[in-house]
Order: sequence, then C-alpha cells, then structure tokens
Amino acid sequence: MKLNIYLFRHGESTYNRDGKFTGWLDAKLTSKGKRQAYVVAKKLKNKKFEVAVHTSLSRSKDTLKPVLKFHPECRIILEDDRMIERGYGILEGTTHSSFIKKIGTREYNLRVMGDAIENVTDKKFIRKIKIFLGEKEYEAIHRGYDVKVPKGESFADIEKRVGSFIEWLKKYMKKNKVNVAISAHGNSIRIFRKILEKRSREAAANWFIPYDKVFIYKI
Repeated sequence: MKLNIYLFRHGESTYNRDGKFTGWLDAKLTSKGKRQAYVVAKKLKNKKFEVAVHTSLSRSKDTLKPVLKFHPECRIILEDDRMIERGYGILEGTTHSSFIKKIGTREYNLRVMGDAIENVTDKKFIRKIKIFLGEKEYEAIHRGYDVKVPKGESFADIEKRVGSFIEWLKKYMKKNKVNVAISAHGNSIRIFRKILEKRSREAAANWFIPYDKVFIYKI
C-alpha cells in the first residue's frame, strides 16, 4: 500500500516581506502569508492524512491551522524541529540590504558568509552582489554546501537532521499506515526534496521553494 507525504512551506512572514534573514527567529505570518496558507489548504482539501507535523515556529504552526480545518480525520499533531528553517547565526534579524552593503565594502569574509547569499532572492540585490564580486567569484562562493555562517548552519548540517527525520518518518508511516502533512520551511524542504528525489547538491541549492506549492511523495 502506497502512503502519501504532503509537504508545504509556511506562508510569507514579516521577515520575508521585509527582506531579513529569519532563520530560527519567530517571525509571524503577514496577511499575504495567511492567504498563501489558505491556498495550500484548498489544494489539500480533498486529500486525506491522519498525522500532521509542524516545527516550533509560529509561521509553521499558523500555516497548518487552515489546512487542518478541512481534515477532521487528522487527530495526531506532532512538533519536530528537524524540519525547522536553516539557522543563519549572526545574520538572523539583519536585512539583506545591510548584508549586501557589507559585501560591497568587503567587511565580510566571503568564504564564510558568501553562502548566505542563497537567502537573498530580490533580483536587484543579486545584481548588486554580482557587480561587487564579479560573475565568476559570485558563482564560486554562493551556495557553498558545507560552509556555515558563524553560530549558524550549513546545508550539510540541515541534511543530517532532515535525513534523520525522513528515516523516522518512513518507519512511522509504514508502522501506523498513515498519510502525513508537513508544514515546514524553505531550506528544510529544499533538502527534503534533494533526499527523496535523489538530486544533486547543485540542483537542490538552486531551487526556489514557493510559499503556496504542495510537494507530494509516495512511500
């Protein structure tokens, strides 16, 4: 019997809206984020799942709430921070624009901090970074898989915890014969997809995870 995983990202948070590194800080959903959560809820309305998982952050919990309104069959709600957002360490709470200004003046050690560029999605900011660094250097330093921001995490760190979660999840689902919905975060979803889809580091590092898309996996 095939069982289903329904995986989705939380809606836009105040820090997403304001162009800040969020990480493990507890930013709330914006009005737009709440609408995106409802879009996810509608997409899952006719699906069935008996278990739901969220992280300890309110944006994960609050995105799950409208989804659950359509699912009285879901009676088990679990919290698991193995699917939490990437920890951005000393960058958490700072703006993308201040980060970029410091790149422009070379105040950051780019071998250490360059990997954080992956969280900057505004095209005008990316153009500025490329101007500061040059195309070749930009490509060389951004999305480094094993590099962590000070006091934060690398993608390799995320892969360890998400991989552990996936192994537990498979066993749990097969033992209990349940479908599961997971309200998670952009970077944990990126690595979850990498593992289940058997994709490369390079492919996973270049994905953008939409706020209102549902990824479905069968096990």
